[in-house]
Amino acid sequence: MTAHIIDGKAVAAKIRGEQKERILRMQAAHGVTPGLAVILVGEDPASQVYVRNKITACREVGIRSELIKLPATASQAEVLKRIDELNADKGIHGILVQLPLPKQVDVHAVLEHIDFHKDVDGFHLYNVGGLITGHTVFPPCTPYGVQKLLEHEKINVEGLNVVVVGASNIVGKPMALMLMQQDATVCICHKKTRDLAQFTTLADILVVAAGVPGLIQPQMVKPGAVVIDVGINRLPDGRIVGDVDFEGVSKKASAITPVPGGVGPMTIAMLLFNTVESAERSVAA
Repeated sequence: MTAHIIDGKAVAAKIRGEQKERILRMQAAHGVTPGLAVILVGEDPASQVYVRNKITACREVGIRSELIKLPATASQAEVLKRIDELNADKGIHGILVQLPLPKQVDVHAVLEHIDFHKDVDGFHLYNVGGLITGHTVFPPCTPYGVQKLLEHEKINVEGLNVVVVGASNIVGKPMALMLMQQDATVCICHKKTRDLAQFTTLADILVVAAGVPGLIQPQMVKPGAVVIDVGINRLPDGRIVGDVDFEGVSKKASAITPVPGGVGPMTIAMLLFNTVESAERSVAA
């Protein structure tokens, strides 16, 4: 068996194209251009790359982006003040604070200060809590991207056994809640799970977001399973790999996402989607 490669780049490109069309319609009908504000605190190199990629993506689809740079010495009060200004700005429909933040800034206080109607990252307590009831305003972008990939591949998760490896607040936990809303049977594993393979071998769909390169080996995967690799790890030789042994597992799975080119492009695509969605809701209101 050779797995079908799920092309996240192609699906993300399709979603970006759809957002561009939505924006053109909104501009023609209401004269409104979606606006996304990105707050970057400090000079973290990885954060700078991520922010640059997000701003480039905004420009390509027609979203107006505003980058707010604050020094690494910025106080929590300074960050909250800028968020207050953006919350009140009717031309800004999405607010994103790039993580991580400096130690002197409380991440939870910052994320919960964002108006949840503009929380396009889906990290506000209101949106996280809404995942339990199925009434979140904005789902977190990476799990949302995984959901869209499964939908694109016409994989109906209802009744399937899904194992999520990784229990982070950004990916693992929200992913599990979103799958449960679709009537999947979900198991969450994490770094303290004993004998991980006894769980992963039962998975019809295996979502891996542990941040450990090569964690999932072929013998840990059920024949014919769908494997979604969310991990992004840089090896000492500079190569970017996921949490799954792609070469080995692709010979056993029915479908698998590559790294890079799988889930990664979907994260930014769903950020754009959420920003356009927020602008449309603002127009409707």
